[in-house]
This record gives sequence, structure tokens and C-alpha cells, in this order.
Amino acid sequence: MKNITVSVDDDTYRRARIKATEQDTSVSAMVRAHLNNLASAEIKFKELERREKELRRQVPEAFSAYDRLPRD
Repeated sequence: MKNITVSVDDDTYRRARIKATEQDTSVSAMVRAHLNNLASAEIKFKELERREKELRRQVPEAFSAYDRLPRD
């Protein structure tokens, strides 16, 4: 596990400590959870992009639905 140092203003730190206390956790745990969520979201987004490209390759390039759908 790596340690990092983050600088925040006093008011932000005070509010973060209050929020951590309300959630029965620490500021470090809240920051860790937030960073994990950010990293997970990026991984999920990249996976969805990869799957989209894969699905688009499976659709014929000349695909068209306008001639099979009524205007109304």
C-alpha cells in the first residue's frame, strides 16, 4: 500500500472530518474509497468502450433500417 499526502484548506479538512465521523470512518478511508471509485469507473468505462467497438464491428457497414420502418 502506498501513502500519499494531500493538502487541503482548514475548512475542507474540518468538514471532511465531520463527515467521516458521521459515517463512522476516517478521512483516509473516505479518500481511499473515492479514489477506488474513480479508478473503477475508468476501468468500467474502458471496458464498455471496448465492447461497443466490438459490437459495432459485428454490424454490417451497409446497415440501414430506414427502408423497413414506416414514417409514422
